[in-house]
Amino acid sequence: MAEKPILILQMQRMGDLILSYPLMLWLARRHPGHPIFVAAEKTFYEPLMKLSPPATYFPWSGVKHLEKHDYELVLNLSIQEKAAVLAGRVKAGARLGPVQDGDGTRRVLGDWQLYRTSLVRNNLYNRFHWGELNGLDAVPFTDIAATRFSRPRTLPGSNKVGLFLGASDAAKRPSAAFWAELVDELHGRGLRTVLFGGPAEKDLGAEVARLAKGPALNLCGTLGLDEFGAVGQTLGLFVTPDTGPMHLAAWTGLKCLNLSMGNVNPWETGPLQPGHFVLRADLDCAKGCWRCTRDSLACHEPFRPGRVAGLVKRLVMSNDSALLARMDLPGLTLFETGRAHGLYHLKRLDQTAPDAERLASRFWQRFFGALFGLWDDGRAAAPWADLGRDAPQAAETLLAHIPEMGRRFTHGLRTGTALDPSFWADSPTMARPFTGFVHMYLENRDYSREAWAHALTLLERLAAICG
Repeated sequence: MAEKPILILQMQRMGDLILSYPLMLWLARRHPGHPIFVAAEKTFYEPLMKLSPPATYFPWSGVKHLEKHDYELVLNLSIQEKAAVLAGRVKAGARLGPVQDGDGTRRVLGDWQLYRTSLVRNNLYNRFHWGELNGLDAVPFTDIAATRFSRPRTLPGSNKVGLFLGASDAAKRPSAAFWAELVDELHGRGLRTVLFGGPAEKDLGAEVARLAKGPALNLCGTLGLDEFGAVGQTLGLFVTPDTGPMHLAAWTGLKCLNLSMGNVNPWETGPLQPGHFVLRADLDCAKGCWRCTRDSLACHEPFRPGRVAGLVKRLVMSNDSALLARMDLPGLTLFETGRAHGLYHLKRLDQTAPDAERLASRFWQRFFGALFGLWDDGRAAAPWADLGRDAPQAAETLLAHIPEMGRRFTHGLRTGTALDPSFWADSPTMARPFTGFVHMYLENRDYSREAWAHALTLLERLAAICG
């Protein structure tokens, strides 16, 4: 008798689909013999079929066929309502992610899926990558921690550099003038540039080619995704904003320099595999940016073509972290992607001492890992001690807010009164990872008495770790 299939609902963009590839591998290894079904956008999955792990893909028009099966697991990674409805309607032994019942009630199933939901406008301290959050509820952490990705290849003697010009949001990409000046700076350093982009970047590619004084091969709008994957094998480096083709390049082993700008968080959506590089503005507002609230994009200002070109030249020649750390990149921070404690990690390539944001982020990563069973509570003790020693004001702010949270949760347990919608946002910034998750948890459980009691239990664990 055939094993029940596993259904993944991934109706988001190309980058989200590619970040689901590791999940497909983890599920296939954990559930041998169970077919992997994936519902996704046909325009994204069809040209990537040769690069995808083994799976059977379905467009949304095939939903009637999907409803005929009885599934071992349904994992909804989409935010669309129709995906939540389907996740609730099909027969399944287990469900994870947003699920909508027949009566219209919508819940998020799975601790990590709920944690991810709580990051909306609240991701300053998050240190869990989207690619791993996809799987943390579905497969044992040991499977994820044991994963070894190949490092990107190097092409000795290659002087060809790819520039991907576009992004889903203009705030996430440089201007045409920047790209054109970068082309010239690279040409002056003996590097040849190739301009990449989809149909939406045809005009941008033409403008960059017109503005540049030196030569640049403009392939914008001329290649399919499968063709891009093949052409990318000839490049020494791929310079790109945070966008779907960046994840495609990283998946195929092409070394990337991610120009991380705008409302993105590279800890969440940077290149997942080790050995790539991320360059981001060293500004407070650029840390965990969900939506820009400033009048101008201050995070773009430090990205100067000459600085970036010097870094590109160095990366084409060598991956030596010590040499890279000595580069002068005013207003910018360079990271190398890697692994630490079994998870994605961005290694900062300078000697700058950790500030309060970095220390708090380490603590919250260890705390939530302990909360959801990745490791024991003791793993959070050292980051808490570091925070108390080197950023005492942040630690004291959290400690001072614990009694107030206790009063609010005790009142809720006694009366059943729902929290004010602004509860988590009105709490101190240092406390928001916890208040944001608990607020979401209580809403997800309809503010039941059991949910209030569990909220108090979570607070007790936090107080014990911080005691």
